[in-house]
Amino acid sequence: MGAHVKISERLDDVEITQVLGIVEAATEADGVRPLNEHVMLHLRYGGDPRARSLLLHAADGTPVGYAHVDPTDEVEGPSAELVIHPAHRRQGHGTRLLRAVLELAGGRVRLWAHGDHAGAGALAASSGFERVRSLWQMRRSLFAPLPPYTLPDGVRLRTFVPGQDEDAWLKVNAAAFAHHPEQGAWTRDDLIRREREPWFDPEGFFLAVRGDRLAGFHWTKIHGSSEHGHEPLGEVYVVGVDPSQQGTGLGRALTLAGLNHLRARGLAQAMLYVDEANTAAIRLYESLGFARWDVDVMYAGGQPTP
Repeated sequence: MGAHVKISERLDDVEITQVLGIVEAATEADGVRPLNEHVMLHLRYGGDPRARSLLLHAADGTPVGYAHVDPTDEVEGPSAELVIHPAHRRQGHGTRLLRAVLELAGGRVRLWAHGDHAGAGALAASSGFERVRSLWQMRRSLFAPLPPYTLPDGVRLRTFVPGQDEDAWLKVNAAAFAHHPEQGAWTRDDLIRREREPWFDPEGFFLAVRGDRLAGFHWTKIHGSSEHGHEPLGEVYVVGVDPSQQGTGLGRALTLAGLNHLRARGLAQAMLYVDEANTAAIRLYESLGFARWDVDVMYAGGQPTP
């Protein structure tokens, strides 16, 4: 039997371990993790029952590649991420796995490639994909001075309380990211799953409150050296402002509050992700000392090849 793909709603424990090995090998070879946090959480714990995992085996039965197909956006169509073990690249496995993804998705899919590697671009182009979106990773030193900030009148800052603030946060998150379903469509399960992760720290999850209503938030994250192969790195994980509070300077104040927290934890650098098309956010982050560090690319299109 030649190379073959197993499609599952959920992999078993042995298969999950095999995929994690592929992910770690690719991370070591490429310098960037090939799958985003959402996909990694789904791989380990499950999630949307409509999502599918594709495990590619070589002719000898060795697992050599993995893909995740996610029905995130019913308008734009499914999205996918895939990875091939570095020791098994340039053997047609990427094409075989992408063909299976396209067949599963009905011939068209949005494909994320982390780190904008030439190999991913070549595979996408050869399968009829076009580059349609870029997500910047930006970084700044936390040793550099941080500008002062002032909260809008009537707004106070406190930290997230697990078991109390989930519903209010989900409501504001959905409103703030109504046009970004990857973030705005989070469910309570999505939130709880992250609360159970080792990196979760409510002391770094800031809520801006006006009266008794949540006005905005800044959720920070710290990437540990053991997981990512580098010194601990702070992240502006997600900043959201209720639409009724936008234009008040609350987003800038929340961002700075979180950066001050990360610096107080002794971190040297902070990072964030922002869509290349969001020029207003990029201007804000550049004004706070951030500069582009890396880029993730989304390709769209494609047709299943014979």
